[in-house]
Amino acid sequence: MSKRIEDLTVLVNTRINNDSFILELSGNNYLPRLKPGQFAQVRIDGSPGTFLRRPISIHDVDYAKNTIKFLVQIAGKGTETLSKIAGGSNLNIIYPLGNSFSLPSPGDKVLIIGGGCGVAPLLFLGKYLRLNGYQPDILLGFRNSERIIEYEEYVKIGRVFLTTEDGSEGEKGSVINHSALTDSTYNRIYCCGPDAMMKAVAKYCMERMITCEVSLENLMACGIGVCLCCIVDTLKGNLCACIDGPVFNINDLKW
Repeated sequence: MSKRIEDLTVLVNTRINNDSFILELSGNNYLPRLKPGQFAQVRIDGSPGTFLRRPISIHDVDYAKNTIKFLVQIAGKGTETLSKIAGGSNLNIIYPLGNSFSLPSPGDKVLIIGGGCGVAPLLFLGKYLRLNGYQPDILLGFRNSERIIEYEEYVKIGRVFLTTEDGSEGEKGSVINHSALTDSTYNRIYCCGPDAMMKAVAKYCMERMITCEVSLENLMACGIGVCLCCIVDTLKGNLCACIDGPVFNINDLKW
């Protein structure tokens, strides 16, 4: 798939909690056909100390409206600057980058697992699965009820299970301990979130021979496989998360 470098216009910048926001963008050209799991490299203007673009997962796409959304967590000066961008401003991006989640086999029972801001690529994935005839369950984990992101959007896709670390919403604890994983049997699991969470999910899947794909959140400078700062140690050798990923089958990872 060919890559584009273009300016998109910020339609809406919505703050959803203390450190996360959603940018909705559109442009003069029709959006390319995007796949869940892909990302964009976003240039951040107005931040003198931010020299490199920031990799941001594609959160949602609406082809009828020709809009794309990015869910962003503030993690430093670059994303802090980005959080203040106003509607009507231009944002320069390189996209679509990376590979994508694969479709399940016919008849598979599917579970999507996300933790914190790691839910970013999973809304688009859930909608993509629905369009292709699957009805996934969704298991989301957050620190507390105030950190829950886009719950209303996920319930449009399938059954949603929640965990919070403090028990303020859903079941208390981590996603790996949720009763959904003991009450139901899944053939395919997709996951994105903190490394510790993804490794726990990967262990769970490997013990039960469940096909599982994870989206890694490695630091990326170029997004096109040149700088080699996002190397992943796999059974196939050193691979770049930006071009060989960010989605990997857990059986290929040295976890």
